[in-house]
Amino acid sequence: MLNLSEILNPSSGLPLPTILAVSFILGLLHGATPDEHTWPITFSYAVGKYSTRGGMKAGFLFSSGFTIQRAFLTTLGYLGLASFYQQYDLDGPVYVVVGIAMTVAGAYVLKGRYLHLPVDVLLRGKEHHTSEVGSTKFHETELHDVPLGMTVVHGLIAGFGFGAYASIITFVLAPQVGSLWLAPLPGVMFGLGTMLMQIIFGAIFGNLMRLKRLTEQQITKIARKVAGTTLFYGGWLFVVAGLLILALPIVDQWGISTGNPVPNLDQINVGTVLVLSVVGVIGIGSMVREILRASPASQQPFSGR
Repeated sequence: MLNLSEILNPSSGLPLPTILAVSFILGLLHGATPDEHTWPITFSYAVGKYSTRGGMKAGFLFSSGFTIQRAFLTTLGYLGLASFYQQYDLDGPVYVVVGIAMTVAGAYVLKGRYLHLPVDVLLRGKEHHTSEVGSTKFHETELHDVPLGMTVVHGLIAGFGFGAYASIITFVLAPQVGSLWLAPLPGVMFGLGTMLMQIIFGAIFGNLMRLKRLTEQQITKIARKVAGTTLFYGGWLFVVAGLLILALPIVDQWGISTGNPVPNLDQINVGTVLVLSVVGVIGIGSMVREILRASPASQQPFSGR
């Protein structure tokens, strides 16, 4: 029976069943701990579906794309072609691309708004009926459903992020499988472990809308608003973080140790800040705000007592 230390620091010469078991357990840990490449995406889409089944589907689809990429990554690890991850810090570019994908999805969900450059306004000299999100203007239509198909794209993109768990399956476990045909398996098992936890968390996130006694119409509107807001503003945070790392790479090395040996819990760093900001501040914050707005009590005049 492997203990936590042996799982996080696997030795060489392991048999294939042990390699696959360790990969799966690492995936469980990856999916269960607050990771910036998984939680913000799963939360946004799962909340937008506001149900157990919808949340589980969001977690499954996201992890499917993620699993495909991880299988590719461990194949590169077996071939010795993943060394560029050790030479270059790809967090910055990955954050930027993930952020753009989140922002595009969020812009679609938020009342069907689309990014609009007001060139025609400048040419015609008059304003259209628009609302603003930050400094970006959008046309108003009704809220759109969360596009779950985008979760697969997010998973494929987020899979290029690289951390402690990816290092173990790529540089320690994958080279030990003994065959190119078996090389994708550690990545697949890691992805399946992540998928299981993301399905569970997706179900939990998806049911957050059910904790308050609201009508189906209210729940639908709030869920889509929260999902769109989280994706849009969270996406911009990812873009800013990515650009900051590209400009100042040392920022990605910053961290405050927590004394916990488990990756994603071992230190407070840029990834931790992104998870807390996107899921905690933007996601949960916008959910609380919208639920309070929809609450009958909030619509009663203030009595002064």
